[in-house]
Amino acid sequence: MPDAPAAPAGPPPDLTLPELRERLWDELVAAAGQRAHPWRTPVLATVGQAADGAVAADARTVVLREVDAPARELVFFTDARSPKAAQLAAHPQATLVCWSAALGWQLRLAVTLTLEHEGLAVSTRWARLKMSPAADDYLSPLPPGTPVAHPAPERGTRAHFAVVTARVDRMDWLALAATGHRRAAFDADGARWLQP
Repeated sequence: MPDAPAAPAGPPPDLTLPELRERLWDELVAAAGQRAHPWRTPVLATVGQAADGAVAADARTVVLREVDAPARELVFFTDARSPKAAQLAAHPQATLVCWSAALGWQLRLAVTLTLEHEGLAVSTRWARLKMSPAADDYLSPLPPGTPVAHPAPERGTRAHFAVVTARVDRMDWLALAATGHRRAAFDADGARWLQP
């Protein structure tokens, strides 16, 4: 019987808050460029409306496409007709949650979302994406979640492709380790260690 995997060691105990912030952004940049990086597919939680009209939380996985660390911005794509597009138009504040079992790190990002479906930022990204299989996600003539008789793909136009920019307002990092958990927060008030 093979040994159980070792618990993540966590960050070096002498890591300073500025070093940790830099390491977190380095991981996010790596995630946007590496398909296998666990932070490439964070969970996005938004505020939506349930069928009965009540306010409800809604969460789904998104694919991190770009990271601009100096601007504190993350980019992912969506169909402009999707429920998340309507949700972020009504309530642009959201949370992205990243988890890495290998690092033993959870990163929660409080973000403000903006959606663009026209203009140069959208056109240039579509030009890079349109020849890839991922383009099919935005070429359906039907909105996401529409009931269909069969899953045969149909292609429409790129009119529904949209770019979502998430400006990071707060980072809440939690490291789980056999030697002790650690937690820190980074926001407009600065950087500080927190009780895990």
